[in-house]
Amino acid sequence: MDIRPIRNEADYDAALEEIDRLMGVSPDTPEADFLEVLVTLVENYEARRWPVDAPDPVAMIKHVMEARGYRQKDLAVLIGSQPHVSEVLNRRRPLTLNMIRTLSVEWKLPPEVLLRKYDLAPLR
Repeated sequence: MDIRPIRNEADYDAALEEIDRLMGVSPDTPEADFLEVLVTLVENYEARRWPVDAPDPVAMIKHVMEARGYRQKDLAVLIGSQPHVSEVLNRRRPLTLNMIRTLSVEWKLPPEVLLRKYDLAPLR
């Protein structure tokens, strides 16, 4: 087994081919250990090559609402009135600490994303 860092696209492509070849190996074998190490190397390379920033809080809330089939009234039950929800989703009102705590607990949203700085709509 030849384990080397993945430094470029050729190394990356070769690692992906090797992962494909090793898929389905029996657990608790040297091949399974090699596959696990290789996957870790590929994940590390991908994270460095194509970093993905966490979304801003409002984008994450909107995504979660769409993915889970929630409506504004579902959010209003948690963080306040329909007008407040509309203002938050339209970036006219910032999330408060209490809103963040509630969303983190009730919807299991990561507080570190909800606490991120984001732009509000300009005042008219």
